[in-house]
Amino acid sequence: MDTVFSQDDFLRYSRHLMVPEIGLTGQERIRAASVLIIGAGGLGSPAALYLAAAGVGRIGIVDDDAVDLSNLQRQILHGSSAIGRPKVESARERLSDLNPGVKFETYLDLFSEHNAEEIASGYDLLLDCSDNFATRYLINDLCALTGRAYVYGAVYRFEGQVSVFDSRSGPCYRCLFPEPPPEGAAPACGEAGVFSLTPGLIGTLQAVEALKLILGIGETLTGRLLMVDTLSMTFRPIKLHKRPDCDLCGENASIKHLIDYPAFCAVGQGEPLRPQESVSPRELEAQMKADRPPLLLDVRSEVELQVSSLPGAINIPLEQLSARMEELDKARETVVFCRNGTRSRRAQRQLQEAGFSDIKNLAGGINAWARDVDQKINQY
Repeated sequence: MDTVFSQDDFLRYSRHLMVPEIGLTGQERIRAASVLIIGAGGLGSPAALYLAAAGVGRIGIVDDDAVDLSNLQRQILHGSSAIGRPKVESARERLSDLNPGVKFETYLDLFSEHNAEEIASGYDLLLDCSDNFATRYLINDLCALTGRAYVYGAVYRFEGQVSVFDSRSGPCYRCLFPEPPPEGAAPACGEAGVFSLTPGLIGTLQAVEALKLILGIGETLTGRLLMVDTLSMTFRPIKLHKRPDCDLCGENASIKHLIDYPAFCAVGQGEPLRPQESVSPRELEAQMKADRPPLLLDVRSEVELQVSSLPGAINIPLEQLSARMEELDKARETVVFCRNGTRSRRAQRQLQEAGFSDIKNLAGGINAWARDVDQKINQY
């Protein structure tokens, strides 16, 4: 990496050069560094912007998704003109304009156990800006097995978490979470929603930790989990400890190589829907014209009813369903729906296990109904 600075570089990084903890030597370290960001969404957007602006010499970005209108509330790397384009392409364009002196490498692919080692090869530091547990465990295991640190971030509505995991000198992610949570216990923002500024704050803190690691300054979050609540504007660090019995970094570690992470996290491991357990929006439209139409059960949160609803549907939020099943007729044909079909599938399983005999899931949820049947209903 060329560390010779031009006059433009001196001007661009002048505010860094005046900081005693950074100076020219520190800026040279930043330019010589390489960082891989997994995820170009809510967390990856501010992290990538600030690391590029700071002059990190080589930045890799991994994401297999395309920009969607619903992303723009929080994913500040992308604009309206990028809708439909791969996020990594949109990110490269924006970041190259911000700092053309940085080398950007993009990977339009799902980061998995099959390609993680190859993609991450040659990067000094990783940033976990993902939104699912399978990828979080993968990044953790990869870094522990290859002797690297990484910066972790996660968000839920108004709350967020940040930490630095480095199993060489502290605990790893598995020390904190030995097992993934059960399905539905920690819903993604597509199901639970998220305050637009929460990922902005957490992603920025990830960039702060990354630069501290690169520069070797300050006290990083290694061995600490920073809990952030934007509603109360509180920042609470929690001390983490290395677990002697950790399967990855413990005294008798059993994990020696990357594993099947979707299977480990039980992603998609439930019984697949049989044809008779699902109904399309068009099929449901026809059934609703019958003499005895099915009961419509909406398992979304009450606040979501302000956005859209189906006439005649009863609302029992998923988290209340187990306590309110007596309100439903076990023998009546019932169609369960949510925003996109994920929560309603979990509700369907609960009802089937409780003895309900004729439960169907609306494929694609109310958004699919709005798209295929009634365009007057709001999609979100």
